[in-house]
Amino acid sequence: MNILNAPDPEFMQEEEITLFSDSVGKWIDEHASPEAVQGWLENSSVPRELWTQAGEAGLLGLSMPEADGGMGGDYRHEVVLMRQLGWKGADHFGISLHNAIVMPYVWHYGTAEQKARWLPRLQSGELIGAIAMTEPGAGSDLQGIKTSARKDGGAYVVNGSKTFITNGQLANFIIVVAKTDPAEGAKGTSLIVVETDGAEGFERGRNLHKIGMEGNDTSELFFNDVRVPAENLLGGTEGQGFVQLMQQLPQERLNIAVQGIAAAERGLAATLDYVKERKAFGKRVIDFQNTQFQLAEVKTKLSVAKVFVDHCIGLHLQGRLDAVTASMAKYWCTDIQGETIDAMLQLFGGYGYMNEYPIAQLYKDARVQRIYGGTNEIMKLLIARSL
Repeated sequence: MNILNAPDPEFMQEEEITLFSDSVGKWIDEHASPEAVQGWLENSSVPRELWTQAGEAGLLGLSMPEADGGMGGDYRHEVVLMRQLGWKGADHFGISLHNAIVMPYVWHYGTAEQKARWLPRLQSGELIGAIAMTEPGAGSDLQGIKTSARKDGGAYVVNGSKTFITNGQLANFIIVVAKTDPAEGAKGTSLIVVETDGAEGFERGRNLHKIGMEGNDTSELFFNDVRVPAENLLGGTEGQGFVQLMQQLPQERLNIAVQGIAAAERGLAATLDYVKERKAFGKRVIDFQNTQFQLAEVKTKLSVAKVFVDHCIGLHLQGRLDAVTASMAKYWCTDIQGETIDAMLQLFGGYGYMNEYPIAQLYKDARVQRIYGGTNEIMKLLIARSL
């Protein structure tokens, strides 16, 4: 999709990346048609077999090295996947959280044994990943978590509850943020992997009913004396969890910015189709100056945002994306996403309020972008500290 006419940077124009983008688009057309996506919305989840199919197609573990069980690509491949999902309306599939959030934790911090044990199974789709940070009483304040992991011989006993967990109904590989030493505050935080299949004391709560992103399962999770082998402590050393989280959050926030602009681009394409066809007072809606000015503003804002996101992608590929810049991308782009989609919905009139029109779904989906991954208020706080 080139609705903005903004050229991709050279690193995204390489032939291999272009060919990969085409193949991803074809796979989505085949496995995530509008009819299939409607089924996701009705069931509040994608089908379990979609994960296996994605693994068979080589879409899981895109940026993980082949030697560790991945596909041998880099972050550009994750960007391609996120953009194609956004452009084609299949972005309720939580594959990018699995690929570009969960698996990097294992690759960056896992021991050699942990990588060998988990990465190939995450790549095949045998394991579906989730990360359990948020709790009923702790969201953006990760230092305030209450979930505990107490050492007991050769195991950890995990107790606590988590909420708003993406992929929560299907995930069987969950990275749990827990306190291994509550007296140490942030320094007592560790990441514990819970493989849920057959895990006694693990319970899934409700598949939460949301105002948007309904096709993605988002759940409550409960851990009641869940015994986890000690070798499931990510990295093998206690107290490293908070540092690990902080190091990986910039990529998560960049992911959200990439996804936000892709969704807004889809909104612009749908809006242009509508205003060129719909007539009012004897002429097309596109022929009114108000429509032209509104869409001129939308295109300009989205073009500026996309160029900034591309800049951030380039920094990230060089290992130079810092937390402040990632926070700027997340906050600015999701604000722009919400603002432009709202303006575009207005051009649909009453039809924009009807769920059968894609702009309505885009409007609902956009709202959470300013909340998860750290609220935009937290992003501004992080940016302000750099002043």
